[in-house]
Amino acid sequence: MKISFADRRPEGAYALAIPLWSEDQIADRLSSFDEAGRQLAIRAADAQRFDREAATIAESFVNEGDSARRLLLIGLGGKRDDEALYERIGGALSARLLCSGEVKLVVDVSGLDLGGEEAARIAYGAAARGWRYDKYRTKLGKKAKPTLAEVVVVGAGGGAEEAWARKAALLEGVKLTRELVTEPANIIYPESFVARVRESLAGTGVEIDVLDGPAMAKLGMGALLGVAQGSVRAPQLLVMRWNGGGSAKPVVLIGKGVTFDTGGISIKPAAGMEAMKWDMGGAGAVAGAMKALADRKAKANVVGICGLVENMPDGNAQRPGDVVTSMSGQTIEVINTDAEGRLVLCDAMTWAQREFKPEVMVDLATLTGAMVISLGFEYAGMFSNDNGLAEKLADAGMKTGDKLWRFPLGDAYDKLMDSPIADMKNTGPREGGSITAATFLQRFVEDGVKWAHLDVAGTVWASKPGTLWDKGATGFGVALLDRFVADNYES
Repeated sequence: MKISFADRRPEGAYALAIPLWSEDQIADRLSSFDEAGRQLAIRAADAQRFDREAATIAESFVNEGDSARRLLLIGLGGKRDDEALYERIGGALSARLLCSGEVKLVVDVSGLDLGGEEAARIAYGAAARGWRYDKYRTKLGKKAKPTLAEVVVVGAGGGAEEAWARKAALLEGVKLTRELVTEPANIIYPESFVARVRESLAGTGVEIDVLDGPAMAKLGMGALLGVAQGSVRAPQLLVMRWNGGGSAKPVVLIGKGVTFDTGGISIKPAAGMEAMKWDMGGAGAVAGAMKALADRKAKANVVGICGLVENMPDGNAQRPGDVVTSMSGQTIEVINTDAEGRLVLCDAMTWAQREFKPEVMVDLATLTGAMVISLGFEYAGMFSNDNGLAEKLADAGMKTGDKLWRFPLGDAYDKLMDSPIADMKNTGPREGGSITAATFLQRFVEDGVKWAHLDVAGTVWASKPGTLWDKGATGFGVALLDRFVADNYES
């Protein structure tokens, strides 16, 4: 989608959107139209019960010159600091017009005293909501094909182009994440995930290394390799380094990348198993965040690591009851082969800490179904051993709309993971399943490392359209991580 900014409305055909605060009068915002046009728009808004709540829309057609102009009045609500407000405005407009037949949208914010940052956020919302992945659709009805190709934001203050450059970088990261998460498992598996990321990050300055199965075996990554041993797809540990300056010790981001999860020998029910192509959503978010940081030349040192495996139930697959030895030296009794993500993460975490000696480490994983039961699809769960880190992540989540809700950790939960024959089990009782999964990971956090675990099981994929996405991959986590780094670690 083409994005641009202008001082005044262009000539020609386009749909026109006029945002209004809750106290604004429609007639005042439509001063460029004649009296008949204003009255028509007011009557249409009244008929649609338009109350100016944030992201609500009243649509009509008014005469302008020799043609009829599609006019959309969109509410801004009454709270200037409402979370992700301007992104929601752009997203709502894009959703309304994407397949409408309109090719160009002009959003006129003249008179609202909005700056370039707000204008860029509106444009970002429109572009993010307009993302589609129609690669495998060979038959689309005329009315199902996207038509909206251009958005122009008119009348904002200065700095819009500079602000948009940052948002455009974020958009590219989100698009990469959505692409990786959307692709089916016969297309995206560990090796092709690496290849797709290499292609996307080429020329950005991100340094990429990959550890293959033999290299991980030499390092003693028995937990990660145990998950992969039932698949013909070779495991990979993808390492992305962005050296943008700032603190000497990098911020380390780690993503769970199970490119397809059958559950292994503890096989999942058949119904809905096709959705397990997005069990690599945490790794997708880390790759997208690295893309966003590099594209905007973030002044920070960040390492992104993706533990990539496929969990399959062949004759070589690990069994419930097997004991594996992690890279840390700790032994794990595998109670359930479907609790595999934590086995992948624990070795990736140990390697990251020994290789980079970070002060801050954040992992993202579609780890537990229990998280969806707890929070539904609105928030991701957060666990942390450091209050300051948790507050920084929560703040970034509220600012971007990638919202987090903190859960407890503690010895009582940790004891539930003790095994009678090994150092720990890989799963505890049904109750508190997300918490015990986090306590398992905490056992692999070394002294002095500030760590947070984000369980994104309910947020990387959506069964219905949202503010900034259609049904499918949401790109959750990219904006969160980008803002977290920008606010706290850039020099």
